[in-house]
Amino acid sequence: MTGNIVIISIVSMGAIGAVLSFFLAYADKKLKVQEDPRIEALLNILPNTNCGGCGMAGCRVFAEALIQGNASVAGCVAGGQAVADNIAKYLGVESAQTNRIVAVVLCRGGDKETVKSAVYKGEATCVAANLTGGEKACTYSCIGYGDCVEACKFDAMTMNDNGLPVVFYDACVGCGACARACPRNIIEMHPIEHKLFNYCRNKDKGAIARKVCSVSCIACSLCVKDCTVEGGIEMIDNLAVVSYDKCPQDDQPTKRCPTECIRFGEEEKMTKDAYYASLPKKAV
Repeated sequence: MTGNIVIISIVSMGAIGAVLSFFLAYADKKLKVQEDPRIEALLNILPNTNCGGCGMAGCRVFAEALIQGNASVAGCVAGGQAVADNIAKYLGVESAQTNRIVAVVLCRGGDKETVKSAVYKGEATCVAANLTGGEKACTYSCIGYGDCVEACKFDAMTMNDNGLPVVFYDACVGCGACARACPRNIIEMHPIEHKLFNYCRNKDKGAIARKVCSVSCIACSLCVKDCTVEGGIEMIDNLAVVSYDKCPQDDQPTKRCPTECIRFGEEEKMTKDAYYASLPKKAV
């Protein structure tokens, strides 16, 4: 009697499983969403770095947006003009001019220039150190643990021996991953045409800023006066701020800066080859 119950149970469970499998297979076939084959074709054109430079979650999402007409063919910063042209050719639309964007680290206060106010012994990341303020007395400065370098997928950054990130002008694609990784927002994305920058973010009054960093902006306003266009540079929160729609991109405002925090054409000097060639050669 017990054996019969077991056999019946096994047969019943098998039958139920078979019926459910049939319905699942039927539902999968009927409800399956057919992916637009153009998405896969676009993914073959895109670099598939999933860097987020297009402002979307990844290359697939960007491809879907292209199909729907919700993204520009020039939206892939990692691919540049070549990818934009290939996307336009595939979709049968007019191409668009890409604008090259690069990352600019707006802090020159490294280990040599800044005053240390604490000893940090926690997790060696900028995000973690920022919770307690890190080691530097300047609370606006680069923390120096390289979260931005870790975030870069294009080998376009490194940390130098002064505890500051260096951007390689020739390798940066402008994806913005480094800027998003910086907890103090000292990395900004700028068009390649921007060449004049104030490499300081300290908003304290000049005397206070100078005490914690030798290359800080001290709000002296000399650059404001030296800019050849009125309103090209303004003092905002004790910082010299360049108005790129007004200020000529030349070195005139840099000539009297007492701390040399405002500079011209710095980023384009630094390529990957130039950086590594400048390092001291190790003795054999």
